[in-house]
Amino acid sequence: MRYPIRFMLLLLLLSVIVVLPVQADDDEPLQVTVSILPQQYFVERIGGDHVAVNVMVQPGEFPGTYEPTAQQLIDLSESVAYFSIDVPFERAWLDRFADANPDMLMVDTTQNIQRVGMQDHGTDLPDDYETPENPDVHIWLSPELVAVQAETIYEALAELDPDNETVYRENLDAFLEDIAALQDEINATLDGVENRNFIVFHPAWGYFAGEFGLTMIPIEVGGLEPSARELADLIKQAQDLDVSVIFAQPEFSSESAETIADQIGGEVMLISPLNPDWLENMRSVAATFANVLNAQS
Repeated sequence: MRYPIRFMLLLLLLSVIVVLPVQADDDEPLQVTVSILPQQYFVERIGGDHVAVNVMVQPGEFPGTYEPTAQQLIDLSESVAYFSIDVPFERAWLDRFADANPDMLMVDTTQNIQRVGMQDHGTDLPDDYETPENPDVHIWLSPELVAVQAETIYEALAELDPDNETVYRENLDAFLEDIAALQDEINATLDGVENRNFIVFHPAWGYFAGEFGLTMIPIEVGGLEPSARELADLIKQAQDLDVSVIFAQPEFSSESAETIADQIGGEVMLISPLNPDWLENMRSVAATFANVLNAQS
């Protein structure tokens, strides 16, 4: 019963928060809120010293099971903008955030992005796991799609703070240059890799795989652990593809990944999609994929 009680208490807190008009002083940075840590990196790259970014999902937490704390709800009342990205917790909370702070600009950073369903990454999902209702939300793991998100963030900051529009434009251009350089670097890192298949517990890396010509094979399907039969099929698939490393992430149990790794005589390696230093994380993950996949070739 603890979950429903806590949920109701948070809703009660939202209903009694008194929100004053949100208007930053000229010398004060814009208070804005994002859902996950990589978004903080994006907003800070464009906003620079003119923004102060609150992050809802803290290190070690998972956006699929996260609930805001009472203090975060209070802090939210001071934000002039919320940058959403359609991670699971937003579907329960985003409207409530907007109701609690009517003056807060709600910015959907998924706009102008053509998302795909999980099955379009080549995974076999249940028949009721439909593409339109369950798109892959991990758009921050594709540099190409991050460039689109950056444009949306720039437009929102320029709307909120037109006096500093030129600064935001210059910062955006610099960020876009870094993204283009990153894409070239990742392509070079993965160039020559022959075995381009990788197995991962949580299917977070589909957009990354699609952009750079890799094939992601997930263990978790539709948010569910694999059945015994599915696990056996994954073990056989790993053996057939000469996969020796199973990727997992710190926010999840690695039990299923360890089971497969044990059966194929391999190992589990952790990579996080939620690292706060987005640019360096992309470089690091690409290098990890290249090293592992080259060893499997």
